[in-house]
Amino acid sequence: MRISSRGRGEEGRERITLVPENVDDLWHLSHVLESGDLVSGDTTRRIQRDDDQMRDTGGQREHMHVTISVGDVEFARFANRLRVGGEIVGCSREDQLGHHHTLNVEEHDEVTIEKHFKPDQIDRIEEAEEAAENPDVVIATVEEGEAHIHTVAQYGTEERFSFTAPTGKGEYARPRSELFAELGKALSRMDVDAIILAGPGFTKQDARDYVAENHPDVAEKMTVVDTSSVGDRGVHEVLKRGAVDEVQTQTRISKEADLIDDLMEGIATGEKVAYGIEAVAEAAEFGAVETLLVLDERLREERQGQGDWDVDVNEVIQSVERQGGDVAVFSSEFDPGRQLKNLGGIAAILRYRLQ
Repeated sequence: MRISSRGRGEEGRERITLVPENVDDLWHLSHVLESGDLVSGDTTRRIQRDDDQMRDTGGQREHMHVTISVGDVEFARFANRLRVGGEIVGCSREDQLGHHHTLNVEEHDEVTIEKHFKPDQIDRIEEAEEAAENPDVVIATVEEGEAHIHTVAQYGTEERFSFTAPTGKGEYARPRSELFAELGKALSRMDVDAIILAGPGFTKQDARDYVAENHPDVAEKMTVVDTSSVGDRGVHEVLKRGAVDEVQTQTRISKEADLIDDLMEGIATGEKVAYGIEAVAEAAEFGAVETLLVLDERLREERQGQGDWDVDVNEVIQSVERQGGDVAVFSSEFDPGRQLKNLGGIAAILRYRLQ
């Protein structure tokens, strides 16, 4: 996510202009937008002219800038777009005001959102922005005599390091360990969640063994993948095989899985946990919540007035944050989120037992 600007709108609303840079960003936005929010962007709309009506041509499409009051939001995963429908409340053509329109937001489309943002919604946008600026995955490719390190960001890949060290026989040959040492040292300085080590033959496994012996913390983040090339071509092979997507997904899941494991262990042993809206709300009232776990899908339903909780979930979240607790919004797309759904969509890890 790229945030272009931030400011104040009318009636105390905050205005954020941003650009979603991948499908993940569109998905994040689907959980930020709510009924009544104002969303502005460029679009096309079919305009019926008098002569068109006479000939029944259906009108012509014109480019225009619109602001709509959000009525419904749909994340079309397989179309790679976010559909935001509602009434046009601002438009470069006044005759279109009051009509219904659907903005199809795709990757790299700039949109402006004006609303009373809740803290977790701002956190979600800022975390998506940070993910774009700070790559969480690197691809290291290695073969005899050379190694490369590429960072993987939401906007593409970039080579950060390249090493050459002729190995084998001859006057200028160097031990393989020198190449592996440079590779390991460079990787140890990079603050990333996962490393994909790729290349042809057995050299990559020898490199991994060296790193495991000298930089065990780095080796723990490594996944080994076979490719026929190194450098840019090797990186292309890794991306084509979907290895990066798999690693990034597993990294996100692992963070949620750790929390759900702690929760389930607490349920099994009767220790410092709560689940279900009533129990969690009570724990929040007493300031006992260390980490609040809430499902994004359920959170959205409650905020849209489509849920059945008797407690205002926003008040629970605000209470937890005021008293120094953390809030983790789980994705309904992954197994930890499905486990949380089975527990009512909300739970908490507590600082102390209430009973």
